Amino acid sequence: MFQVRIHGRGGQGVVTAAEILSIAAFREGKHAQAFPSFGSERTGAPVVAYCRIDSKAIRLREPIQQPDALIVQDPTLVHQVDLFAGLAAGAILVINTTRTFDELGLGELADRFETLAVPATELAVKHVGRPVPNAALLGAFCAFSGQVSLGALSAAIQDKFAGKVADGNVAAAREAFELACNVETA
Repeated sequence: MFQVRIHGRGGQGVVTAAEILSIAAFREGKHAQAFPSFGSERTGAPVVAYCRIDSKAIRLREPIQQPDALIVQDPTLVHQVDLFAGLAAGAILVINTTRTFDELGLGELADRFETLAVPATELAVKHVGRPVPNAALLGAFCAFSGQVSLGALSAAIQDKFAGKVADGNVAAAREAFELACNVETA
């Protein structure tokens, strides 16, 4: 089973990201589940969502304590929330930022995890017109993890959204996917 934990803030599409990832996995014939965990339901509050992907039925229902991958939609959470709790050595870490891990004060993570910085907010603004980084981060995650294909992700985005919103999110995901394919891992 592959387990993903997604951290962000209310309004950034954290819960939607987990749902889209699970739909993409389902479209590829895998079993998947997605669910959120949040306290105050307001814009800007920290939000966590989870996604599990497996080739067989998933019976677990509890929050993911030891993820195989961590997606961070808001880099301001890095020093406010214990994002890296339970993250095993070699896990995948995808973060929305234009800064380097050293600039974020996270340079040592490159030695422990497979790290990738993605300018997801900028890609979202460029393609969607709004600073919602979820689709771009999922595109990069697909390239980096190999858990689901870009085609399945694009179809899942089309399932969730329509028209220009869907097209923009697919374009953001595709550009992030291409960026991730051209990055050397740490």
